[in-house]
Amino acid sequence: MNAPESEVLKVELLPIDEEHDIGFIACLTIDRPDKLNALNAEVMDGLKAVCAWVEGRDDVRVLIVTGAPPNPPAEGKRAKPHAFVAGADITEFAGAGSEVIRVKFTDNAVEALWNLSKPTIAMVDGFALGGGCEVACSCDIRIATDRSRFGAPEINLGLIPGYGATQRLERLVGYGKAHEMIMTGDMVPADEAHRIGLVNHVVAPEDLNDTVYSMARRIGSKSSHALRVGKEVVRSALDESLTEGVATEAAAFAGLFDSEDKEIGVQAFINRETAQWKHQ
Repeated sequence: MNAPESEVLKVELLPIDEEHDIGFIACLTIDRPDKLNALNAEVMDGLKAVCAWVEGRDDVRVLIVTGAPPNPPAEGKRAKPHAFVAGADITEFAGAGSEVIRVKFTDNAVEALWNLSKPTIAMVDGFALGGGCEVACSCDIRIATDRSRFGAPEINLGLIPGYGATQRLERLVGYGKAHEMIMTGDMVPADEAHRIGLVNHVVAPEDLNDTVYSMARRIGSKSSHALRVGKEVVRSALDESLTEGVATEAAAFAGLFDSEDKEIGVQAFINRETAQWKHQ
């Protein structure tokens, strides 16, 4: 089944290993560069469809989410800046009431991304503001260029974040810093985002693709069954107490001893071979 693409979303499948058929990395590009890749209804519908497609493809091991680079400027015009996602398309907010927005924001693409069972990486180059910051926060790992900027500027519209930043941002950067970002609307540069734990790595723009795809290939070469269980258990730490979480981990750890991949991995280690996962 082909990936659900549109004029505003592109999906590329890349092999994890050029020599061995062990699955694919899917790279989703939000493609509205003239609008700084802002999230409109078409983007959100497409993102939900891609998440469902990724979840249903056993051979897709990792999803990368990124934004399209700016188009070359017209003669005499200044080039637009780089953007991962510069936020929601504010034109869709004008005149909208609570009933319309409640439906749109309750069952949304950011939650679909967050709920994927497979590893996700946000590849950020440029502005990740508002909904863009929330898309990044809904991925498991964030890698950004040194020209990237993060922020929750909704307060400047008389609003607060609506795609989960009040919750996920707080868990990433802490209570005080999340309040500062949400209450001031100020942008956070990439080095500060790295210092406070919002991003995992900061690299030069020319190194972004290699860094992200290298990590995606390392992750994608592991047992997808073990990855899925690991992601579930780490996520449980957001909702459970320490005591409950340790018990959840112990049960999941023990359960993996009944999996085919556990025995494959153990025997490969003992025999100094590369594990040939069954992903079961």
